[in-house]
Amino acid sequence: MAINTVKEDENLETGSRKATLLRLFRYLLAYKKKITFVLLIMFCCVTITLINPLIIEKAIDVYIKNKDRNGLLQLGTFAAIINIMLVLFIKLRMYIMAEVSNKVLLTIREELYSHIQTLSFHFFDSRPTGKILARIIGDVNSLKEVLSNSVTTLIPDFITISSVVIIMFIKNWRLALAALSSLPLMIIGVWVIQKKAHTRWQIFRKKGSNVNAFVHEDISGMYIIQSFGAEEETQENFEQLLGEYRESFIDAVKFADAFGSVIDFCWGIGTLALYYVGVKMIGSDRVAVGTLIAFGTYISMFWHPVLNLSNFYNQLITNIAGAERIFEIMDTKADITDDSDVMNLPPIKGEVEFKKVSFEYDENSKVLENVSFCVKTGETIALVGPTGAGKSTIVNLISRFYDIQKGIITVDGYDVKKISIESLRNQMGIMTQDNFLFSGSVKDNIRYGKLDATEEEVIKAAKAVNAHEFIMEMENGYDTILKERGAGLSVGQKQLLAFARTMISEPKILILDEATSSIDTHTELLVQEGIETLLKGRTSFVIAHRLSTIQNADRIFVIDNGGIMEQGSEKELLEQKGVYYELYMAQFANAV
Repeated sequence: MAINTVKEDENLETGSRKATLLRLFRYLLAYKKKITFVLLIMFCCVTITLINPLIIEKAIDVYIKNKDRNGLLQLGTFAAIINIMLVLFIKLRMYIMAEVSNKVLLTIREELYSHIQTLSFHFFDSRPTGKILARIIGDVNSLKEVLSNSVTTLIPDFITISSVVIIMFIKNWRLALAALSSLPLMIIGVWVIQKKAHTRWQIFRKKGSNVNAFVHEDISGMYIIQSFGAEEETQENFEQLLGEYRESFIDAVKFADAFGSVIDFCWGIGTLALYYVGVKMIGSDRVAVGTLIAFGTYISMFWHPVLNLSNFYNQLITNIAGAERIFEIMDTKADITDDSDVMNLPPIKGEVEFKKVSFEYDENSKVLENVSFCVKTGETIALVGPTGAGKSTIVNLISRFYDIQKGIITVDGYDVKKISIESLRNQMGIMTQDNFLFSGSVKDNIRYGKLDATEEEVIKAAKAVNAHEFIMEMENGYDTILKERGAGLSVGQKQLLAFARTMISEPKILILDEATSSIDTHTELLVQEGIETLLKGRTSFVIAHRLSTIQNADRIFVIDNGGIMEQGSEKELLEQKGVYYELYMAQFANAV
C-alpha cells in the first residue's frame, strides 16, 4: 500500500457516479414512512402551486371581465386559505427532512467509524490521521443537503415540471413550444459544465484533506515546532497548502456558478419566445389575455424548478466527491479478518509457538524469515536487538495485528488464523511505547483495560505499579479529569497509568514494548516488584533497550538480520560472548 503524506493528494478509486448515488440514497429507505409522508405533503404543495395560475386566469377572464365581485372575493378567500396551507406544509416537510437527513448522516458516520476500527495497521500507516478525520467529519457533513434535497427538490420539482408541461400543451401547444424552445440549449450547456466540474470538485476535496492533515499533524507536534523555532517554516507550508485549497475552490466554483447562468439565459430566451408568439396571436380567438398571463406564470413555474434541479445537480457534482471518498474507505477490505469458520479461543494457559514464520511489510522490507521458537506457559521472554530488527513485529504478530506470509503461529496449540481475533486479544495485555491516554478521568483510563472493573480493582492495579501515590496527590484523585493525551502529566506518570491499565485486564499473555523506558530508576524498581507479583504464572514478552530491566527474564532472544541470532538466559549469553555480550558491554561502558 503506497504511503500518502500531508502534502500529497490522495489517489481516489471511484466507481460510476450512478452507483455512488444509488448507494447513498439507499440509506433513505430506512425512513420510508416519513419520506412517504413528506412526498404526500409535497404533492399537496405542488397541487396548490399548479392551481394558483388557474386561479389568476379565472379571476381575469371570468370574474374581473364580468365584474363579479362576490365570485372574485370567494376565489380570493379560497386562494388565501390554500396558500396558508402551502406555507405550513413547507415548514413541516423542512422539519421532517432535516430530522431524516441528520439521522442518515449519523448512520453513515457510525458505519464509517465502525469499519475504520476493523482495518489493519497497514491502513493507518499509509496515510495521515488528519485525512481520515476529513472523511469522517467533513465529507459526511457535505452530504446533508444532498440527502435532504433529493426528496424535497428532486421528486416534487420533477413532478412540477412534468405537470406544467402537460398543462401548457393542453391549453395551447404553440405557446408551449415557444416557451420550451431553449430547452435543448440548456441540456447541452449543463452536460458540458458537469463534465468539467466533477473532476475539479474531486481535486478540491483532496486539497481540503491535505490542509486538515497538515493542521492535525502540526498541532500534535507543536512542542517540537516551538522547540526548534520552526513556526515560520510551518506557516509557509500552511499558506502554501491553503493557497492550493483556495485555488482549487475557485477553479471548481467557476463551473458551479455557470449552472445558474445557463439556466437564466435559457429562461430569458424561452420567455421572449413565449411573449413574441403570444403577442402575435393575442388578437385572434386562439389566445385570451388571461391565458397569456397564465402562461407567463407557468413558464416561471417551469424554469424555477429547472433552476432548483440544476442547483441540486450542482450539489451532486460538488458533493458526490465526498460520497466517493467515504465509500472508498467503506469498501477498503480489512487485511486482518476472521474466516467464516473460526472458533472462539477458550481460556488459555499462555504457550506461544512460531513455526518457520516469515513476514514482510511490503516486497522491499522483509523483517522475519523462517523464525521458530516455543515459549512455555508462564515463561518470560526478553527481546533485544537494534532498532528495526523486528522485536515489535514479533509481538504484533502474536496479537495478529498483521498476518504472516509463511509459517504458523499458535497459542496453546491453536493457529491464530483459525480463532477469532477478539477472543485472542481479550486474553492478552499489551503496553506499547506510545502510552496513549484518553480525555477523561484517571479511573476511566485505567478501567479501559477492563470496562466492567470495580473501583477496588482499579485501585489494586494502580497500587501494584505504584501509581496510587501520585494519583492520590492529584486534585480529585482517581476522579481527576485528564487532558488530551494526558497533557500535564510527566512521561513517567503516563507510563504508570498505562501500565495499570494493562495490569487490570489480567492477561494470560503480557506484552511490554519498551514499557519502562521513561521511568526513573527508583520508580522502575517499584514497578518491577508489581510486575513480579501480578504476572506470576503468566507468559510475557518484554522488549527493552535497557538491559538492566530484563536480567530476570527466563530467556533472552537477540533479534537481528530477520531471525533470532542468540537465545538463552543472561548468564548463558554473557558466557557465549556473542552479540548480546557486545550489547551488554557497550551499554555498561556507557553507563560507567
